[in-house]
Amino acid sequence: MFASKKDIVGIDVGSSSVKLVRLRESRGNFHLVNIGVMPLAPETIVDNTIMDSTSIVEAIQNLMVGMKVKAKRVATSVSGHSVIIRKIMLPIMTEEELEASIQWEAEQYIPFDISEVNIDFQILGPDSKDPSQMNVMLVAAKKDFVDDFVSVFSEAGLEPVVMDIDCFAVENMFDYNYGFVEDEVVALIDLGASATSVNVLKGDVSVFTRDIQAGGNLLSEELQKRLGLSSEEAEQAKLGTSEVADVDADSVEEVLADAVENLVQEVQRSLDFFTATSSEDRVSKVYLTGGASSSEQIRKTLEERLAITVERADPFRNLTVNDKEFDKEYLDAIGPMFSVATGLAMRKVGDK
Repeated sequence: MFASKKDIVGIDVGSSSVKLVRLRESRGNFHLVNIGVMPLAPETIVDNTIMDSTSIVEAIQNLMVGMKVKAKRVATSVSGHSVIIRKIMLPIMTEEELEASIQWEAEQYIPFDISEVNIDFQILGPDSKDPSQMNVMLVAAKKDFVDDFVSVFSEAGLEPVVMDIDCFAVENMFDYNYGFVEDEVVALIDLGASATSVNVLKGDVSVFTRDIQAGGNLLSEELQKRLGLSSEEAEQAKLGTSEVADVDADSVEEVLADAVENLVQEVQRSLDFFTATSSEDRVSKVYLTGGASSSEQIRKTLEERLAITVERADPFRNLTVNDKEFDKEYLDAIGPMFSVATGLAMRKVGDK
């Protein structure tokens, strides 16, 4: 049992790639042991739904074999519209009492049939305005949706022992690397390829979450649509790594600026909604994670729009990393896409 506690591999299955992180913990410090990424073909996952499980199974197996990872137990996560996260208020009760009544309490807040979802909760503490009430974070995920992800790991010969939610995995990573400051309000924005998650924290408590069905792919799609580029050309133009024949740089700039504007507006709307519904709290700083956060244009535009500091979070900031085994520049370059996987790799069996 003792070895198993330490040997959990964090595997993040995203719409564009599968990411793996393995850490070793000693005396409260995490050491980086393995890190790897395997791209997935477009349409393998659409709207967080698995369309081609065989490709994902192969990608997971190739990563495990390529990195000589023998561990079988994994922590993974899900997100999207089949996952509901709600902060609710209930009369003060013990965890045991809530455990017994959560199905009934949850029914009012969840737009799915209660028998079709897995439910979890976390008691956040008494309400500041009404001490007879307590705030509870309610999480529900559709069973068939979760089962699809679990079966992919089973087919790959692995055992998922922790099933997390993407934004909570990012929160876990953030806590270890940056730490929570009491009463400080920060937003963690995970910019994936096809979706963006917004998680506002006050101290160590998540006070607002929202999923946006748009991500970095929006930039490539606009380039393809408006400039007639292939997906490879659009990807290169987006990263500014190549000049595409017959397309001038100004056109690329213009299309990217529009696409970035659209993405940033969606994020801004979510944060404006939080500000409007939360009487006294204002977000004081934004941390970006996810593959699309490596776009300096997105970071700058967001900073201008929100008029607060926007920083790219580094998931390896406080990890112990052996310079002989890992190239620092490479880790800096890939860091943005590994926030979820790093947060998952810090999980333990039985974590809530």
